[in-house]
Parts: sequence; structure tokens; C-alpha cells
Amino acid sequence: MNYPDFFDAVPKISLYDPLAEFLGATEGGILQYGYVDAVRLAGHSCPTVASAYWSTCKALAYLYPDAIPVRGDIRVEFGQDSTSGVTGVIANIVSMLTGATFDTGFKGIAGRFDRRKRLFFSVEMSGEMRFTRIDTNRAVNVAANLQRVPASPRLPMLMANCVADTATKEETAEFRELWQARVRSILLEHDDDPEVFVVTPV
Repeated sequence: MNYPDFFDAVPKISLYDPLAEFLGATEGGILQYGYVDAVRLAGHSCPTVASAYWSTCKALAYLYPDAIPVRGDIRVEFGQDSTSGVTGVIANIVSMLTGATFDTGFKGIAGRFDRRKRLFFSVEMSGEMRFTRIDTNRAVNVAANLQRVPASPRLPMLMANCVADTATKEETAEFRELWQARVRSILLEHDDDPEVFVVTPV
């Protein structure tokens, strides 16, 4: 699988998964995810996928400031329903990283490791997305203001030509380069920009 080099420059996240440890899936139950895993799940790299990955990383860093995040012990709530806009795309990536699902996740073993009832939509709340540690109830809202990272002014025209299948080979290559350049900027140049990734304790 060949992909842009910057994918590997995006910081990875390590999590402790007690189910992985119990079943011997990984040594010590440690799982590591990178941006490329989010791309594999979504099937593409775009600002939404980038924001979902990095928003989750920011939330987990806040919830677990001095410890490795515990996968499966995090509740995630969305203000919108699962079919609204790109909420479903974001939720899929959040679910992969946190282990949180609504009713399609692992049912547990003898009352342990249940991954259901951890992901909720259409919740009346301030903000777009809220992460909560189930063991401590420590919670944080995270929002991604992607309009703060503008795209190249050439991108709309190039995209229109590509969609209409009228783009030249050179235009197609330029479109792809500019598209991923914005993703790269979001993840590597604005990763700690508080105006792009807004982390608000609850």
C-alpha cells in the first residue's frame, strides 16, 4: 500500500485494551493506531477523516493526562444523528479508536468487556462531540473548525473537472496533491492550534 509520506509523520496513539490482553491478542493488551489506520477504515484521506482521528487523539490526551487511554472504557456522544452530514464517518473512526459502539459491539464475557452502549447520537448537549471516561466521569467536548485551514483557491475548479471527468492528467495530479496538502496542514501544521481543534472540559 503506497500512500503520502506525511501519513507516517502524524503521531500515533497507543491504547490499553483489556479484552486484547485477556484473549492474548497483543502483549500487555497494548494497541497502537496511526492516521493510516483511519484512512484504511474510511477508504480515503480527507479533512473529515483527519479531524476525526486527531480530535479523538486530543480528547484521549485530555482524559488520560498521566496514563495510557483504556479502549472500551470511553463513552462518546454526538449532538447530531448518525446520518447527518459527516457524523457517521467521524463516528466510525472514533469507534475504531475508542472501542465505543451502540449495539453492534462485543457483548462481553461474563459481564466484562462489553463494548455496547458506549456510542450515542442526537444527544442534547453543548458542542458537537463529547468524550467521557466511564471510570471517573471526566469529560471533554472536542470540535474541529476546519474552515480555519482554507483550501487552495484552485481546488474547487480542479475538483469540478475531476468529477465531470474532463480534467487533464496534470489537473488530476494537481487536484490530488492540493487535496492531501490541506489534510497534511490540518494534521501537522494545525495539530496544536486551539482555533482549529477546540478542546473544552465539561
